[in-house]
Amino acid sequence: MQDGAALSTRILQELAAAPLDDGLSLPRLGKRLGLGASVLMRELALMGDAAIGGVRGPGWARVEQLDERWVAHITPAGRARLSAGPR
Repeated sequence: MQDGAALSTRILQELAAAPLDDGLSLPRLGKRLGLGASVLMRELALMGDAAIGGVRGPGWARVEQLDERWVAHITPAGRARLSAGPR
């Protein structure tokens, strides 16, 4: 099992490396990280800005549906988190 902070950092690093801020499709992101779709979606949900259990997330990433593809993007808050270094 991976540490949540380490996993979110790995996801942010992959998203930050996406060309032209186009984001990454969820299948491609999962393949690069060696993660299944359910693990990836769960972590991205926690990294977003939605309120889960009454607590708003940090807003480091967002996921959107483009036609039939789900694509993950890093947000400015996610870039700031990466710039801040390890926690």
